[in-house]
Amino acid sequence: MKRSDLAGLTLFAEVVVHGGFRGAAKAIGISPSAVSHGIANLEKRLGVRLLNRTTRSIAPTDAGIGLLARLGPALRDIDAALAGLSDIGNEPAGVLRLTLPQSVAGFLLIPHLTSFHERFPGITLDLHVDNSFTDIVAHNFDAGIRLGESLEQDMIAVRIGGDLRSVIVATPGYLASKGIPQSPADLQHHNCIGLRFPRGLYQWELAQDGKEIEVAVEGSLILNDGDLIVEAAKTGLGLAYVFEDRVKEDLAAGRLVRVLEDWCPVYPGFFVYYPRQRQMRPALRAFIDFIRQTNRGT
Repeated sequence: MKRSDLAGLTLFAEVVVHGGFRGAAKAIGISPSAVSHGIANLEKRLGVRLLNRTTRSIAPTDAGIGLLARLGPALRDIDAALAGLSDIGNEPAGVLRLTLPQSVAGFLLIPHLTSFHERFPGITLDLHVDNSFTDIVAHNFDAGIRLGESLEQDMIAVRIGGDLRSVIVATPGYLASKGIPQSPADLQHHNCIGLRFPRGLYQWELAQDGKEIEVAVEGSLILNDGDLIVEAAKTGLGLAYVFEDRVKEDLAAGRLVRVLEDWCPVYPGFFVYYPRQRQMRPALRAFIDFIRQTNRGT
């Protein structure tokens, strides 16, 4: 292995992370053909095929998987060292890569981005909005934001807001037509708007007096976007199970009405998380402090 292979190895890692030549090319800022040529040269120098290529997909070979497993930590250390150079000075700076679900982006972060930029003009936020649970180590993110109950034990988690509550809502017109559910069992007789996660359909998690249940609801519409679920519920289509913060104004105005309120639990809110073994960059510390202050009491 020669030091000159470092550029090719970095290119290989980008192809795997972004799922192909085009994604890697866009991330790096070169042409897809240059990426393909670089990978071909690397494989020729190493004497082993690293990627299986088809007309529809690109995936690492067994040799490629093994190489990436050993290569990944070293490349992340290099990235962290280079990113740390941006933080040297009076103010935190550099690109901060975060993965977060759409719900966080919508009501905890986006409303405050102007204030954040004014406070930290040297920080560029690179936000990857994805409802799946992204491996921040494998995909080279500085940190992620998720519900506290979803986090793995090897992560350091910092709470950035108050407790959350989900509510089951519908329009007065829908309830007048279909009736008001009196128990979770009644949900089976209603048109419930479903939420799809990458891992499958979400089962509504309800709780009362310490008893927790999951209800596999059914309905005529399934979405993977919480805002669209709210909009669909407001048309009178059916019942929706959403974060209370999303529908406060609609509830206050009477456009939506709560049902089964006693079965809607309060649970810990969102956390910023990052690997325990990774030293926190000043830019990440600045982001966490800002977002905690901004969302205090929410």
